[in-house]
Amino acid sequence: MKKIITIAGSNSQKSINKSLIEYTSSFLKNVETISIDLNDYVLPIYGIDYEAENGIPTAIKRLNELFDTADGFIVSLAEHNGSYASVFKNIIDWLSRANMKIWRDKPMLLMATSPGARGGATVLQSANAYFPFMGASITDTFSLPSFYDNFSEEGITDEGLNQELYQKLVLFEQQYNN
Repeated sequence: MKKIITIAGSNSQKSINKSLIEYTSSFLKNVETISIDLNDYVLPIYGIDYEAENGIPTAIKRLNELFDTADGFIVSLAEHNGSYASVFKNIIDWLSRANMKIWRDKPMLLMATSPGARGGATVLQSANAYFPFMGASITDTFSLPSFYDNFSEEGITDEGLNQELYQKLVLFEQQYNN
């Protein structure tokens, strides 16, 4: 069975990116989905001096080993001041010390959402440019604008956006199944 790791790039207890990830992954069939909660990785801020003195934290070593087992990734990024949430960036910094190809050249569906009309477009653009250097094989990107207008407990309420996500998810599935 294929294994897909999902990550909402936020440590908010009410993360809208986590809601988008859960909705998206509900469409996956015949896979094991492993959801990473960034709140489970309370880490010191990465610094070369800290690493030299203490090494790579055990939690990062375990997460790195888990990433070795993945057939693909679905990542939905929170946007903080046009960039990644600091908790996500810190985990990426630590993971890159264990393996620079964090994403293992595996397929990735890259997403973002926000309360605003741009739907996290700035962080999505940044990650789309940067993640391939870290081993991401991005199959497509999806931005959900105006989260609170376009999402309910049942999922995406705008049929056009729902269809767009579904088509991108099909492409992602084709890639990790090859």
